[in-house]
This record gives sequence, structure tokens and C-alpha cells, in this order.
Amino acid sequence: MANSTSAELSAPVAREAQHFRNYQFAGYRRTDDLFDIEGRMTDTKSYAFPNEWRETIDAGEPIHDMRIRLTLDEHFVIRDVECVTAAGPYEICPAITPAFAALKGERVGRGWSRILREKFGGRNGCVHHVEMLRAMATVAFQTIYGWQERRKREAGLSTSEGPPDRETAPGRRPGFIDSCHALASDGEIVQTHFPQFYEERK
Repeated sequence: MANSTSAELSAPVAREAQHFRNYQFAGYRRTDDLFDIEGRMTDTKSYAFPNEWRETIDAGEPIHDMRIRLTLDEHFVIRDVECVTAAGPYEICPAITPAFAALKGERVGRGWSRILREKFGGRNGCVHHVEMLRAMATVAFQTIYGWQERRKREAGLSTSEGPPDRETAPGRRPGFIDSCHALASDGEIVQTHFPQFYEERK
């Protein structure tokens, strides 16, 4: 099927729901000037099924219910972390959550996926918590950079909320350039906000 530019998916073929995975993320600025980034992931089925530990997991009852709170400072350094397994398919699932305290002192930024892989890969972590933590990095950027840009506007130092500019030291190419289609080095956004790093398409 050809790609569509419509804001809606095409009408599906007749089908029966089987599985639902829901993610919810939020960012908060605290009264102590730190930031909380929270995430929750749930998995449910449209039908009941047997489970060795829980006997039966009913339709709509979470198979997985994973929750995380990262507390960061303005420089994206993790000051605290809480992980909770509210529901899992095995009794042992919650036992791994204390391991994520090892993130304290780490910085959310370049190399974040590598940090998660090294600390919590395979038997050393929980794949669902790691998946959430990987996504929470972009939520942290949206939250903290957004607040920083808002503060600049309120101080009269900026008039719009463009791409983040904290990595734009003189002569240094920002890491987010070419990280996606919108921020392509030969695109309009980079040409407008970071002309010194604009590269005309050949």
C-alpha cells in the first residue's frame, strides 16, 4: 500500500481485537527546581487466559503494569529513580526493580541507549522497563528544553520555541541535526535556526 499523507489511517479490514499495549508519559517541574519524568506501560488482552502464578488473567486486566519516575536536574542528571512492577506474569518480576537505582548520577543524553544496554541488558534488567526508559529520554528533552525556552521568552530573550540550542557552542554542530527528517541538515528548520550548519543538498 502506498504511503498516505492523510491525518487518519485507512479503514481496516474486518478484524477482532487481541492485544493492547498502552504507554503514558508526562513531565513535571517540581517546586525544588528538579523535574519528574514519569512513564507507565500496560499490556492487556481482549480475552481471559490461564496464568501459572495468577491462575487467570481476565480480559482487560493488565498482564504488565510497569511504572517509572525519573527525577532529573536542569542538566539532565538523574537525581533519583523509582521503578514499580504493579503487575507481571511471574511472581519474580518485581524483584529486578531495585536494580534501576544504578541510574542515579547518569545523564540522559547522548549514549543513553548504550547506558541502558550495558546496565540492564538481558538477565540484568526488565525489557519493559528498559523500553520505557529509552522513550523517556525524549520526554525529558521536551519537558526540560521546553521549560528553558519558556523561561527565555518570559525574560524577553527569545520569541519562539525552536529546536533546542544548548549544544550550539561556537563551531560545534548540534547533535540533533540529521536525527530525523524534520531536522535534516539540508532542511528548512536547520537553515532557519542554525544556518551555520546548513548543508545544501547536492
